[in-house]
Amino acid sequence: MTQRSDRICILGGGFGGLYTALRLSQLPWTDAKPEIVLVDQRDRFLFLPLLYELVTGELQTWEVAPPFSELLANTGIQFRQGAVAHIDVTARQVQLQDGATLDYDRLVLALGGETPLTMAPGVAEHAIPFRSIDDAYRLQERLRILEASPTDRIRVAIVGAGYSGVELACKLADRLGDRGRVRLVELGDQILRNSPSFNRDAATKALEKRGVWIDLETQVTEVTADSISLDYRGKVDTLPVDIVMWTVGNKVPDFVKSLPLPQTERGQLLVTPTLQVVDYPEIFALGDLAEMKDADGQKVPATAQAAFQAADYTGWNVWASLSDRPLLPFRYQHLGEMLSLGTTEATLTGLGVSLDGPAAHLFRRLAYLYRMPTFDHQIKVGLNWITKPIRDLLAS
Repeated sequence: MTQRSDRICILGGGFGGLYTALRLSQLPWTDAKPEIVLVDQRDRFLFLPLLYELVTGELQTWEVAPPFSELLANTGIQFRQGAVAHIDVTARQVQLQDGATLDYDRLVLALGGETPLTMAPGVAEHAIPFRSIDDAYRLQERLRILEASPTDRIRVAIVGAGYSGVELACKLADRLGDRGRVRLVELGDQILRNSPSFNRDAATKALEKRGVWIDLETQVTEVTADSISLDYRGKVDTLPVDIVMWTVGNKVPDFVKSLPLPQTERGQLLVTPTLQVVDYPEIFALGDLAEMKDADGQKVPATAQAAFQAADYTGWNVWASLSDRPLLPFRYQHLGEMLSLGTTEATLTGLGVSLDGPAAHLFRRLAYLYRMPTFDHQIKVGLNWITKPIRDLLAS
């Protein structure tokens, strides 16, 4: 009877999961290469930092969300589209909702987080989060209907003035132009609370330049199909609105909270500096669903940048655990921060550099092009970006 090779099962095809799988496929396996299976309920990877460019038409879906089948071609990685129903950590089995069962020798949990939609009445029914391709499509469809209507004003409220809210506000203001009435609602007393002051100042100027109204120290008390109620220092105003975007909060999927694994009060999995779940060395976890701490015990932020770096360490450590080699503690390096501020501007700080305006916009694009998951996709997207101005000129 033929003995099967080791199987590495990776749940979640976002930055953490996909980049871990690609890293594993590139490492030198002296013995038989294990079976690497990547599971995600969607058929496309999403390069989340560029999702905003879909709203303005700057980029196309294939650039921002290439199919897994394309990215994983010739890598030896198997892709299974499906949702996880159950994990038996004792038997080391993953059961999918379609009934399939996957045995594993190593398990990587990279299922990401979710936007909570229960923070005020009506949010789940009427607000649109901004975390997936489906969210972007839903927003685009709503915008198309409003732009084709006779209304002279399109009123958009964006709840949350963090990175996502600010970038979305600038993009929507640029798309809608004079027809747009964009409002940014923030519970705190400033936008981009965790950003460097340079980026915060640049973002404030970009929002003011585009006429975006900023409501600070304001709480949403209710959302309806055509209104939003805001509480500012005890006074509640109900305002007419056409679209409400919800960018506040991040929660661990309920499925993860149900697992019999050590967790924080928020439901995040407790992991060691080598990104192994405490008491379960065969299970690795990274991204939003794990409370990651680096080798110095510092908490790692839940950002795409952190997921990129954690995936590199996770891939190495899974390989090392199967190859009788020492595992490496995660050493997170904060490389800076980039924000898109409309269709032609951005701001960035990092590695001793602070830059805003069109130059920062170009640098951001190039940085993300370099970070795209495969060389083939980098080439396809890069060539499209280079030739697009020429095609647009010829078309006009």
